[in-house]
This record gives sequence, structure tokens and C-alpha cells, in this order.
Amino acid sequence: MNALNPQEKAVGKSNFHAAIGSDLTRREFLIRSIASGAVGAAGLGAFYFGYTKMKSPLPIGIIGTGDEGGVLIGALNPDYVDVVGISDIRPYNVHRAFHGDQSTPTAQAARPGLMAKYDFKSEDAAKKHVKVYADYKELIADKNIKGVIIALPLHLHDSVAIECLNAGKHVLTEKLMAQTVGRCKSMGRVANQKKLHLATGHQRHYSVLYDNAVDVIKRGLIGDIHHIRAQWHRGNLPGRDSWQPPMPSDKMGEELAKAKADLKNASGAAVEALQKKVSQLELWMMDAKVDASKHGYQPKTIPGMGSLKPYEVTPLEELIRWRLWARTGGGLMAELGSHQLDAAGIFCSAQRKDGRKARPLSVSAVGVRSLFANDREVDDHVHCNYEFPAPEYNQHDEALKQKKIIVSYSSINGNVWGGYGEVVMGTKGTIILETEQDYYLYPTAGTATFVDVVKKDGGAVLDTTSSAPPSAAAGEKGLGAGGAPVSRGYREEIEHWAWCIENNPDASDTDPKMRPKCHPEVAMADAIIALTTNIAIRDQKRIEFKDSWFDINNDETPEGEKPTVKA
Repeated sequence: MNALNPQEKAVGKSNFHAAIGSDLTRREFLIRSIASGAVGAAGLGAFYFGYTKMKSPLPIGIIGTGDEGGVLIGALNPDYVDVVGISDIRPYNVHRAFHGDQSTPTAQAARPGLMAKYDFKSEDAAKKHVKVYADYKELIADKNIKGVIIALPLHLHDSVAIECLNAGKHVLTEKLMAQTVGRCKSMGRVANQKKLHLATGHQRHYSVLYDNAVDVIKRGLIGDIHHIRAQWHRGNLPGRDSWQPPMPSDKMGEELAKAKADLKNASGAAVEALQKKVSQLELWMMDAKVDASKHGYQPKTIPGMGSLKPYEVTPLEELIRWRLWARTGGGLMAELGSHQLDAAGIFCSAQRKDGRKARPLSVSAVGVRSLFANDREVDDHVHCNYEFPAPEYNQHDEALKQKKIIVSYSSINGNVWGGYGEVVMGTKGTIILETEQDYYLYPTAGTATFVDVVKKDGGAVLDTTSSAPPSAAAGEKGLGAGGAPVSRGYREEIEHWAWCIENNPDASDTDPKMRPKCHPEVAMADAIIALTTNIAIRDQKRIEFKDSWFDINNDETPEGEKPTVKA
């Protein structure tokens, strides 16, 4: 990404309309609807994706209130869900669940906490409404709770989700659906048997940005897709790694002591900010008292490599840094690549006439750990190539057998150049999506650049100018509430999940609008791609995907691990 200069970030209005024809694009329809007041009180997501305002908020519990759980709390809409219980074994996470993340302004914006979302005036007032369960099984047993959001480490998704489903609770679990395909199939089978909604948090299914891109593809504006390039690059380096947060240790004690000293000398507005920081650090230090082994976390020794000494992992470190270990996480493909291969499948599916999601034919991949020492079991860098079938593909015809869409994906640490996003290349044009916020449409011929939907520093472009010279677009307004940047889809996925529970409680209505977009069959397909890629990396071989893996009622899986729940 990072491919655009200021002159390119504008579009000739007449050229754009000549390209799209006389019919309104989804974006134009949406903007006109916002301007006319047609969106209504239910909100933009409800208007765009076709659900309505809830009769009453759904009482829910949240199991796991760490980094991802905090982001989901920040996305809650009180008109759709009412949080009445939370559970987490870390005091630090429980504190952040209520107060938000005080680490940085960016963290606070992403994780504002329940007190801010529901306008509780104090923690005591919040805890009168939101019960904190030391044991998540007690939360599941609460008959007042109708739905549960699960944001636990990956290895727990299936077992906790199945417990919730067996207790009659609807479930929304963070991605990846589960750590193996066999476990995904077990989850889906239980949900189907219990007639309950099970959704997985691949939020691009609820992004207006991505849905607009699908609309453009379906209109034929970029022609036939023949290549998709996706990446998620991060600047993580040894000593500065978001997946390796500090442990509650002497170093954190030093930071707490400094914050307390700063508080003594503070005045004015700085006092409140430092008080919040001190409280958060004190709770962080309390994590040291958590007996993680009682909750199933295990010690391990990472073998030495050459001159590198063995690395000892405590149960508490396995809990706090769970993404780094094979037993608890799924590496770059599970945490990052799964989102973007999901997007690639959405784009490839947009060209199909049968309505089915496109499935990959094969994967070849490599992974290396070239930056970090032996303080982890996950790769620093993965590079993957996939073959997806084009609409004309036919494996029984030698000519049509070549009709494929090539998808390349890389995720690296140590260099953030390009950030994350997708480039969709067709025979008539190219779509670029950056950081789930910006969207650009290029024609194949000519020098004009076609820009649609949003800009990071503004909102959606309503009226546009020619590509040179650059100038601010007139009448800018965001596609989010109050002109905010376009939603990444977290809010909408939770809203629609709750709405489906209220309006289709036994999951009997198979209308796509009446079930979550990322239901078990869709989520399982995303997991199959990510997990099979991990096998290709591990075994250093090209793997062809099998149709039986994608059949939730078929016991065959890429790992060879059968589901524990019968179809």
C-alpha cells in the first residue's frame, strides 16, 4: 500500500460517472440516503445491511476482556446489547473492561471501556449492573444471559463456545473460529443441532468499504479479476513487539513507581490522567498473583538454537503472550492472514453467478523466524501463494483448467512499509483497499485516478475534482455516525448477531439476512485456509484443498483430526 500521492487522491466527477453509468453505486445511494435523513434511528449499519432497531437490547456476557475483548466492548451499541456479565482471570483485563485502556490515547479510543459505553458514573455503579464472574462457567449458568461474546486465546474458542451452546446461549466468538478444522466442525454441528446462532468475528463481512468494493466488482468496473495481492506488515522488532507485552515484573514496578512520583508533582488536568495510569499499572502488577496453571496454562522449554540458550516459559507467560505459542495460538495466518484471505474469498466470490463463496484450489507457503530469538514458536514472516478458481474454471477441461485467480499474501515483522490492505487487479482496472479505511479505484487506461468512499483525514468524498492539481473535496461527510471514518464492521457484526437472535431465535429462517454473515460454514472456510497454510509452511509442500474439508458434515480435515461431535 502507500502507493498513492496527493495528486492521485482525487477523481474527476464527470469521468467517474461516465465509468459507472447511470445507475447509482451503493456508495452514492448510501450518501444520498444519509443526506435525506432516510437512515433513521437504527443507525447506518442497520440501514445498509437490512436489519432494524432492536425491540430491547439483548442481555449478553463477555468471556475474555483482554486486547480483543476490549476492542469489541468499544464497538458495542447499547441499543442492541446490554452487557450484564463479564469473566476474565486477569485483574488487569477486568479493570480495562470497565475503565478502558489508559496506555495511550490510541488505546483509549479503541478500548474505551464499559463505563464510557454505558455511561456508568463510577466503577461501583457499573458493577451493580455488570457482574464480574471469577469462573466463566458461572456466567454461562446465568439464565438472564441470552448471548455470549468469546474473546479468549484461540485454543479455548471451541470448548467454551460448545459449553455456551449446550447451555442454550447464542455465541459470537473472535476469529479464528477454532485452532483446528475438526474443532470448527464440532462447533458448527453443535450450533446446528441446538438451533442457535454461532458467529465468528471476521468483521470485513460487515464493512461498508468492502461491500462497496464487491459492488464495483459485480458491476464489471475492473473487468475479470486475475490477481489479488494482500499484505499485513508490522514494525515489530525484538524488545518492541505487540505480541510480547511486558510481564508484571520489576520493570513494570519501576514504571509504576515513576507514575506515582509524577502524580505527586502533577496539577490540573494531568492529575486525573496520572491517577488512571497508576490504577491501571497497579492492576497490571496484580496479574503476577494469577495462578495460570490452575486454568490449564502450562510451563514449557523452548530448545536452544546454536548459540541461543533454551528459553523457559512459565504458565503466566503462556497466558499473557498466548499468540506466541503453538499450543495456544495459530501464528500470523490465524491472527492476521485469516482476515485478508477472507477478503480475497469475498472478492473472488463477487464474480460467481452461483452465490457460493469461492474456495482456494491450492496453497504454497514459506515461513521463517529471522528476527526474533527462541522466545516464541511462531514465524516472523510468512509468504503464501494461492490458486482460486475463476468463474470459468473447469477441472475437467484442459483449457478452462487454466482459468485461475492468483492470490499472494505476505505478513512480516520488522518493517511496516505498506501497512496492511489488499490490491484487487482486474482486466479493466484495479481496486486498492488500505487499513480498512481507504479505498481507491484505478482504470486500466488513462491518467485519471478514481477514488471512492473515504479518506483518513476526512470522510467520504461527495463531490470530487480532477486528479491535478490536488484540492480538498467539497461537501465532505463521513459514512460513520456524525461524519466519523467508515466503520471497520465490529459494531455492525455485533448488532446483526443480536438482531438475528431477537428475530430468528431458533435459527430456522435460512434467509441470509436472518443469520449472521459469518456463520459456521463461512467461518470454517476461513479457518481452513489459514490452518492449511500453516501445514504447508510446516511441511514445506504445496497442498491442494479438498471439497470434503469444507463440508461441515464430513469428518475429513486437513490435520487428520476428526470432529468430536457427530454430524
